[in-house]
Amino acid sequence: MEKRLKQHLNQVEKRLNHDEDLPFIKNLMSYSNGFWKGLFTIYDRPSLPRTNNDLELFFRKTKQKHRRITGNRTWNRYILQYGENVVFVENIKNEEDGLKIIRRVGYEDYRVEEKAWTTRVFEHTKQRRFKRNPNEYLNNIEVKWRQHN
Repeated sequence: MEKRLKQHLNQVEKRLNHDEDLPFIKNLMSYSNGFWKGLFTIYDRPSLPRTNNDLELFFRKTKQKHRRITGNRTWNRYILQYGENVVFVENIKNEEDGLKIIRRVGYEDYRVEEKAWTTRVFEHTKQRRFKRNPNEYLNNIEVKWRQHN
């Protein structure tokens, strides 16, 4: 799809070669380039809803379900703890389907994602500990610093 759109944009650019077409071409190319990175995600991830409306409904249903289960109005902490891809669990039809998806992930890709997740959770944990008790958090840092020096 990406290749076809590139070809189409090139054809449009070649066909519309008059001076009065230049503002339109500049706008079209600028607009297309601005969205290019995320424009084809649907083809990389078939579990994503196809349109913006479907995507909004998907997130809305996922948030409502999370609120109903946990009683929490916000799901920010949940997303930070489990990662942004946790929402795709909703699109898994059954356990076997989920296992098929997991088996397609290579070990190296898993390790990279695990490291990113661990780092993200660790940062979140530090922030939460600091907010809960700043003095205790800072004292612990001072103790660790003295032990290393």
